[in-house]
Amino acid sequence: MSARRRLLLGSASAFALAACGELSRKPDVPTRPAARIKPKIALALGGGAARGFAHIGVIKALETNGIVPDFIVGTSAGSVVGALYAAGHGPFELQKLAIQLDESSVTDWSLFDRGVIKGEALERFINTNVGNRPIEGLKRRFAAVATDLQTGEPIIFQRGNTGTAVRASSSIPGVFPPVPIGMREYVDGGLVAPIPVREARSLGADIVIAVDISGRPSGKKNQGSLDVLLDTISIMGGALGKVELAGAEVVIRPDMRGLASTNFQQRHEAILEGEKVGFAAIPRVKEAIAAWERKNG
Repeated sequence: MSARRRLLLGSASAFALAACGELSRKPDVPTRPAARIKPKIALALGGGAARGFAHIGVIKALETNGIVPDFIVGTSAGSVVGALYAAGHGPFELQKLAIQLDESSVTDWSLFDRGVIKGEALERFINTNVGNRPIEGLKRRFAAVATDLQTGEPIIFQRGNTGTAVRASSSIPGVFPPVPIGMREYVDGGLVAPIPVREARSLGADIVIAVDISGRPSGKKNQGSLDVLLDTISIMGGALGKVELAGAEVVIRPDMRGLASTNFQQRHEAILEGEKVGFAAIPRVKEAIAAWERKNG
């Protein structure tokens, strides 16, 4: 067979094979993206000063039952615990940090500023214990909610210096001076988002587990000026907190009666109370997860 004939036969065979391939190939059919089999769970941690130790007990109960949030959103005291948790400190490490905490390591008194506590010590404490990582560098997604002093609007810090964001979120007016970030000043997030449920939802949460540590005003007479201020903020945030909590799938509310917002010495009792109500809430959390799976499975 001549070389020319072999070339012609080879070309014909190749054309035939290509044609068969074209005929056998099925037309492209759009496929549905695979459904997510797990919901995105957010832990929304509210403010409440020293009562914030109760958040640790709640986290401990959740993790013991295999419920680990995808991200944490914190206001004020909730931002303190939330940042440490997001940095990779497990519940038992958090408890150890709390029990060993020297109050002087987070309080630096000021006589001539717009607050009685500067807040720089709190910022250093947070940055030291998150390994000086920015918010976007933490092991778990985290956001801190503060109030823009110029507009009165909530701001959600998701990037930048972790300690500064937590300090801004925790800057109770009259106690801490406003925190300057960029060209603006920020104060305590509890003024606009005492329990940051809406903020957690806006970040993409399917299920929000909200922890309300606000408690009722103490009702005690002859309180110190700081106790009066915190009770006043608690009263102001009560109605707003109810609106926020209505949007959560699960609300965990430790019994804060008898636990003063200013008493750091009651941290152990606060942790135990958080743990107790956290374990009690596990069936509700599991049901919320199951309901989402039934709807989206």
